[in-house]
Amino acid sequence: MWPKFLGRKAAATDPERWLVLDVESSGLDASTDRLLALAAVAVRHDGRRAWIDLADSFETVLQQPADAGSPDKSNILVHGIGVAAQGRGIEPAAALGRFEGFIGKSPLLGFHVEFDRRLIDRATLGILGRRLRGPWLDIADIAAVLRPGRRERSLDDWLGACGIDCAQRHQATADTLATAELLLHLWPGARAEGVADFRGLSRLAARRRWLS
Repeated sequence: MWPKFLGRKAAATDPERWLVLDVESSGLDASTDRLLALAAVAVRHDGRRAWIDLADSFETVLQQPADAGSPDKSNILVHGIGVAAQGRGIEPAAALGRFEGFIGKSPLLGFHVEFDRRLIDRATLGILGRRLRGPWLDIADIAAVLRPGRRERSLDDWLGACGIDCAQRHQATADTLATAELLLHLWPGARAEGVADFRGLSRLAARRRWLS
């Protein structure tokens, strides 16, 4: 596991820094379920190559409210964050405030990231009174554009197709690292399409709606 907060606070603008993230939640409904844990790791690039910067990473488990009710045991079996771990988590306002500072204005990427975005937006809006500032991008869209005709849909499908091992699926830190490795696997294809920055990557991902 990474430390609870590792690395420097992001500069106001750092165009060479993207953040890949993943969350764990109390369920599968982003409109009602609670954010339990989140992790993020920086992917840096110089226009030609990209690499994972493990020294620039973040992980936290959020302390759950006492009145949250009994956790779903089947849900705990999926993510492994038990009742005791949820009780020992970081106070939510402190955890989300640190995460906001860690992000700065860096773009946020994830696989099927809309779920993560909605869950985090609900938490930050409810606790901090605001949403995160950075733009969001779905790595699933990038994969679909660069590998047209492939039948892979889930993160497990894509990791298997690309030969990427995940140390522990449905654990935020491990899922984040595996997702970042998937982005690196796709990066040469993006470069072949002329992508050199986040704006170009966003335009590439936007082509999925035409494929659909």
